[in-house]
Amino acid sequence: MIAAILNYEFLQNAFYSGLIIGVIAPVLGVFIVVRRMSLIADALSHVTLAGIAGSLYLSQSISSLALLNPIYLGIAASVSGSILIERLRSLYKHYEELAIPIIMSGGIGLSAIFISLASGFNTDMMSYLFGSVSAVSRHDLWIVIFIAIVVFVFLFTFFKEMFVLSFDEEYAKASGLPAKWIHLLFMIVVALVIAASMRIVGILLVSSLITLPVAASMRIAKGFKQTIFYSILFGEAAVIIGLVSAFYLNLAPGGTIVVTSIIILFLVIIGKKSVLKIKAERG
Repeated sequence: MIAAILNYEFLQNAFYSGLIIGVIAPVLGVFIVVRRMSLIADALSHVTLAGIAGSLYLSQSISSLALLNPIYLGIAASVSGSILIERLRSLYKHYEELAIPIIMSGGIGLSAIFISLASGFNTDMMSYLFGSVSAVSRHDLWIVIFIAIVVFVFLFTFFKEMFVLSFDEEYAKASGLPAKWIHLLFMIVVALVIAASMRIVGILLVSSLITLPVAASMRIAKGFKQTIFYSILFGEAAVIIGLVSAFYLNLAPGGTIVVTSIIILFLVIIGKKSVLKIKAERG
């Protein structure tokens, strides 16, 4: 596969995009999981699907939009969904979790409408749903790089604030931190990462790359920074093994990446139990 990567641009695009996503998705996933917001990734992925389906429909219906890259409307829909979730969370202060199924339902409904209105883009839709190695263009790679820069700038600027918000939101608010605006920015960054990941992992599976490496790392990490380190390690391993498997087996990369993530999680759980059992027997 190394020789193929050196010779074919589409493989370079997919591999480099995968490596970047394997870092930024688990890093944000740590904050998402710690804050018990895992389902938000699912909600935003379905909203992104609505944007993609709408873009494909518009490009099919309006000739002047035929060359429109669906990732732009996908990003716009995902960011809009994140803002709407925050708005609904403020409206339902005692039932904030209602915002997630409301936005998810809207995303699924709009996706179904656009898909039923259009015809002939089933192949394109499948690549967005489950990922595709050959569908990642150099333009998509540059978008992923740009979003990665946004993620790193956000984390570098607000890491301490996000750490406090993740573990004690009430204390953060009492300390005078602009919790509402920081959380809104965080949601927008998460939306951008979900939209950027759809070409490799697929819209329906991207939340798995955000949460599964974190779930595995939490079993063995002894602190917050260790959790981030192991999440990146497991995320990168899942992406590399998944892309190689998809290349040789001619499968959707999203499926192979997610299955690899699950295998890593099970191996970590089994390994942790085995270590504890050995220690108990020796003790």
